[in-house]
Amino acid sequence: MTPISIIIPCYNAAPTLVRALQSCLIQPEAAQIIVVDDGSSDASADMVTYCASLYPRVSLLSMPCNGGAARARNWGALHASHDRLAFLDADDEYLPGALTAAADFLERNPADMAVRLDVEYAGFPADLTAHPDFTTHTTTLSNTVPSSLIIRRAAFAALGGFPMDPVFRRIGGEDGAFSWALRDIFGNRRLDDRPRVRMHYHPGIHAERYFRIALGLHQPDPADVADAFHFSQRFVDSARAGIDRLRAAFVTNVTPA
Repeated sequence: MTPISIIIPCYNAAPTLVRALQSCLIQPEAAQIIVVDDGSSDASADMVTYCASLYPRVSLLSMPCNGGAARARNWGALHASHDRLAFLDADDEYLPGALTAAADFLERNPADMAVRLDVEYAGFPADLTAHPDFTTHTTTLSNTVPSSLIIRRAAFAALGGFPMDPVFRRIGGEDGAFSWALRDIFGNRRLDDRPRVRMHYHPGIHAERYFRIALGLHQPDPADVADAFHFSQRFVDSARAGIDRLRAAFVTNVTPA
């Protein structure tokens, strides 16, 4: 069994957090479950503390103030004990066998740095799910959402973690920027034989905004589009430059036989 560290960013997620934790606890590979409380004002932290008293795999990290999901994920990753990382949002859940499938894939494919899981979208509005192009765009989103990602820790560190630019907190998209860099540098393969993550709808979710824009049901602010592309491109360029420096340093320091 391959141990995996799961990082769950949490901000006022008391209504869904137990479901997310239960979905982690049934995964045999979930050797460490780190909940990063991102300045919640509800009972989230107390719930995690109680769960940790029952299940030693669960632990709580508390951010001093709300800094956004990307910052919470990165902070949690720094405290991970295992070589494979998974990121589950506090309102999502893993389906049975999810991490076993991911771990098996990475064991069979040592050259792959990450794998994505297919996502089931539960409770989304009917005007989205009935659209003829909805399924096409669910595939695209499954390649970017953090809850679908299992990645080798070294690759995550080499990419620099999730981008934390303020623009992404305002409009979302840090997961898309990370996925872009991951795909271009390491590849972004996905297990698409069946869903293994369930994303639950709630009003205001970034996924709904993505679907409405992608399906032509909402016109985004052109300035937001320009900002998202600019900061995503900057992150990708920075990640690629960092990887190139690492490769150059490795080649330079290799001693000929």
